[in-house]
Amino acid sequence: MKKFIYLIIIAILIISLSACSKEKNAPVDEGNPIKIGYLPITHALPLFIQEDGANLKSAKLELVKFGSWAELVEALNAGEIDGASMLVELAMKSKEQGIGLKSVALGHRDGNVVVVSEEINKASDLKGKTVSIPSKLSSHNILLYQMLKENNLKLSDVNVVELPPAEMPAALSDGRISAYIVAEPFGAISISHGSGKVLYDSQELWQDSLCCTLVLRDEFINNNRLVAEEFVREYVKAAEKAEQKDKDVYEVSSKYMKTKKDVLELSLKFISYKDLAIRKEEYQVLTDYMKEMGLSENPPAYEDFIDNSLIQGE
Repeated sequence: MKKFIYLIIIAILIISLSACSKEKNAPVDEGNPIKIGYLPITHALPLFIQEDGANLKSAKLELVKFGSWAELVEALNAGEIDGASMLVELAMKSKEQGIGLKSVALGHRDGNVVVVSEEINKASDLKGKTVSIPSKLSSHNILLYQMLKENNLKLSDVNVVELPPAEMPAALSDGRISAYIVAEPFGAISISHGSGKVLYDSQELWQDSLCCTLVLRDEFINNNRLVAEEFVREYVKAAEKAEQKDKDVYEVSSKYMKTKKDVLELSLKFISYKDLAIRKEEYQVLTDYMKEMGLSENPPAYEDFIDNSLIQGE
């Protein structure tokens, strides 16, 4: 009798797992929308404009908000979402760990500043001070590394701490940290409030730096090729609208981010939404940095991870 019960339990588990897998890999339709994860930052602005415009003909777009990069990565790796706007280094690590992902477009270009407290006037003033980044696997960590290197310092010369982006302006204002590098609009918040100033912008440290990227899971692309093409095509159009940085862009942004208009205006001055295809030479610079810093021993090859065919309509 016990053997019979065990067989029934095993059969139920197999059926449940099969149904779950089928649901994750099912083609999108009206009842199964495209689910894309994001954090409420200006680096994800094209997605906000795209969803607000609701202009996809072949499927519905559903943005899924996360409170941290760790939560977003967990959901993406588990197949709970079809893709995400995320730090490219985190996406590369997932790919390196065997998750089927493709980077299909950048989220933006530039858009990162080194914000310091008033008593810091040059990089060497940061020796022995605490500097915050959102994650070791981030372009912000690489920018910090590059800034210190150019000023004959090492990462070990400062106390590097990881903090959630939203906590950094308050930490600088309270004196718990002396500097931070993070996605916008959190740099602009301190500058606008007068508690911080810009020491460097990303272009001064790393020309054509890569930061946030739009990734899609392989099974989503393979099972929904035409939908993926339309999604990325409309994403690029939304990025073109974002680049206008006009009244409509501010109104859409306010629906997704609780940011004052003057902070958002300053934030958008740091960032560009043009030219979102990732070039091989840019990716090579990124992988070289990751190896040099010990962030990755075997970063994914450009041909395995970057898919420009959707953005180029191939």
